[in-house]
Amino acid sequence: MKLVFIYGLPAVGKLTVAKELAAITGYRLFHNHLAVDMLLSVFDFGSEPFVEMRESIWLSVFDQACKAGQTGLIFTFAPENTVRQRFPDDTVSTITSNGGQVYFVQLVCPVAELERRLSLESRHEYKKLTSVEMYRELMASKTFEEPKMPAPDLTVDTDTCSPADAAALIAERLSLKG
Repeated sequence: MKLVFIYGLPAVGKLTVAKELAAITGYRLFHNHLAVDMLLSVFDFGSEPFVEMRESIWLSVFDQACKAGQTGLIFTFAPENTVRQRFPDDTVSTITSNGGQVYFVQLVCPVAELERRLSLESRHEYKKLTSVEMYRELMASKTFEEPKMPAPDLTVDTDTCSPADAAALIAERLSLKG
């Protein structure tokens, strides 16, 4: 199985691009807020049970998707310091031990555009960060600097292309077949 691990700061367009990529590749989409939002109904964000369960869910889904014979899976992820440093390596180990491959794709955009996107209505569907002030506080406290991510296989600036074009570029550069 191929795991396309799309990561970047909040509001760079991870889920939007991932939906487009899923449409052209036929890969299933497992975005991080599916687990995060479920766990927030029971645990406080960043609490020990939240952290344990979140990573356990993510890794279990990766493992079971491989074992179920999925061709590909797309995962979205925003690095932040409640995620343990070993998570990216655990992801690679889980996928490669099942004969699969992980592609790390980093999405970026200018800060002004990112801050504009934070207030978009689409961000309210899930429990996503929607406050520019909170984003600035989190940036100042270096919240998004961990875990350190592996070097990306591809970096895409979502301010210079549409989500559909970003997805097409990812599919082409990583040779992802639909």
